Amino acid sequence: MMKQISILGCGWLGLPLANSLLKNGFSVKGSTTSLEKISLLENHRIQAFQIELSETEIRGEINSFLENSEILIIDIPPKLRSISSENFVKKIQNLIPFIEKSTVEKIIFISSVSVYGDDNSIITEATKLQPDTESGKQLVEAENLLQSNSNFKTSIVRFGGLIGENRHPIHFLAGRQNLENPEGPINLIHQTDCIGIIESIICHTELVEVFNAVAPFHPSRKEYYTQKAIELGLPLPEFDKEKISVGKTILSDKTETILNYKFQNTTL
Repeated sequence: MMKQISILGCGWLGLPLANSLLKNGFSVKGSTTSLEKISLLENHRIQAFQIELSETEIRGEINSFLENSEILIIDIPPKLRSISSENFVKKIQNLIPFIEKSTVEKIIFISSVSVYGDDNSIITEATKLQPDTESGKQLVEAENLLQSNSNFKTSIVRFGGLIGENRHPIHFLAGRQNLENPEGPINLIHQTDCIGIIESIICHTELVEVFNAVAPFHPSRKEYYTQKAIELGLPLPEFDKEKISVGKTILSDKTETILNYKFQNTTL
């Protein structure tokens, strides 16, 4: 029987994920906050819904969006850089009662390695969570809310920095000066591996796990971004060598062993 999946947030990652799932025989419902994107989703054969989570309510046909789906993928990042007051946890709290009364049995929650602190250590899924940022703190709370709910099972994927078509940090860093943490290791993942790992979790529906998802490639920021700038003919970034570098090396060994996943993009 064909499984139906709902993807809350069909953006940079959610839309190509939906396309890949459709190719693999799944039926997909997808949400967007913008009316303009409804026709884009429909052109991709995705059942499209305009849904917006706020701190006080959920706007849109949330019940129809969840109806008959066994799996819900939540891919809506906390937008705290532009609107520092936004409460992401409250949005997830508002969503949970709708999930509880739906057909959804399994949630895949897209989180981030920002839930770990920068203390120059090697990080696994067993590492204590010590987020330095507001979005990291809210992601930890959201993870706990979903995991502690017995009405459904929740697996969590903590992605590193997302790169792929039209998206790479070097475009933001090129030519900048006094960049911090030149010796800090990079923790990035390519869009194709993000999709591959989510699909592996879908195939292992019985698993209820937390997975780090970062390519096994950790040169220093200075080494990596200097090389990228040279490759792309961009102005070189300049790093501040005076301050001590802080960072972390995220290991994804559990993803490779438990999901039997092989990273497709390891040199980025």
